Amino acid sequence: MRVLPPKTAYAFARLCTRALDRAVPKLRRVAETNLRFALPELSAEERRRLIDGVFASVARLLADFARFPEINASNVHDVIRYEGLEHYERAKQKGRGILVATAHLGNWELSAFTHALMTEPMHVMVRPLDNTLIDRLVEERRQLSGNKLILKKDAALSVVRALKANQAVGILIDQNTTPEEGVFIDFFGVKACAGAAFAKLASRTGAAVVPGFAFWEEAERKYVLRFYPEIEITGDANIDTQRIHSEFEWMIRQYPDQWLWIHRRWKTRPPGATSLY
Repeated sequence: MRVLPPKTAYAFARLCTRALDRAVPKLRRVAETNLRFALPELSAEERRRLIDGVFASVARLLADFARFPEINASNVHDVIRYEGLEHYERAKQKGRGILVATAHLGNWELSAFTHALMTEPMHVMVRPLDNTLIDRLVEERRQLSGNKLILKKDAALSVVRALKANQAVGILIDQNTTPEEGVFIDFFGVKACAGAAFAKLASRTGAAVVPGFAFWEEAERKYVLRFYPEIEITGDANIDTQRIHSEFEWMIRQYPDQWLWIHRRWKTRPPGATSLY
């Protein structure tokens, strides 16, 4: 994909995600289940088109990730532009560091990569991939624009150090977690278990919490990296986690085919509740 022209690379990536869709039918079944209770107003045909859009969004992510070595400060604006950068800059001026609250929405790989080229590098929390060869390739690509990786196993101390230096740390916090690590919040009208560590960290450090996402805009044929207003942190982990995920829900509703519906987001159920899958 790296050596192909962009349109051809995307077409090839789309073939790959179509193959994935057919080879692992469980992914589409999970998305179908999620959409039935999260967006019950959709018809069967609307659900089908939306799920197709999810795989198309993943294809864009793959094709763009392959191009990372070719994206630099001189051409990055051909790929993406900003909206709401003032929210990031205002948070930076407070001097307590920034926790960028983000999700598997839009192109989460491109957002951090291009922000480093357009403004400044940041830290990105990652979980190593199971395949060590792919993981090595992915880690190398993620750091090409100057970003630094924080492994989850070393997270707490490394994140605190970065925040004390008034740096930004991007963390994906939208996936399912265990009751021991999270709290139950309302997400699309259904109880979901969300990690509470992010909110607790924000409260303890005083860091600003700023949502940020790179959305694909079809009309422009490019991405828009949007930063949103800082989310006020109360110090109550349940309230703060709910606030963050309510913001996520609103954004997902704006770009529903760019969120990873193929993930079993509601896998962990409250005590006594039956499995949704």
